[in-house]
Amino acid sequence: QVQLVESGGGLVQAGGSLRLSCAASGTFDDINAMAWYRQAPGKQRELVAKITDGISTNYADSVKGRFTISRDNAKNTVYLQMNSLKPEDTGVYYCNADVQRASLRIIYWGQGTQVTVSS
Repeated sequence: QVQLVESGGGLVQAGGSLRLSCAASGTFDDINAMAWYRQAPGKQRELVAKITDGISTNYADSVKGRFTISRDNAKNTVYLQMNSLKPEDTGVYYCNADVQRASLRIIYWGQGTQVTVSS
């Protein structure tokens, strides 16, 4: 089993910054990729940013130039630095990990952390 523990959410004014962290623990052979998703009230969950084992990244168009995803492989931790936050960035942010266990690839989700951006 793998656990993902997120931290760093909160309330911030528009234009401010937050840094989210997600640490993976448990039994696995490798983490192929880690990502952040978000879900706003009444909307579907959407991909915000993703980083692979080889540190290749991709971002949603809405956050390009403002958010930066990074990864510390030694700590099995992924970060999301969010700058120039906008009210439309408000939502629950979920950590996601694509984990390798022998020949199996399994997706795990964190419990979510609330980000609220006030105007």
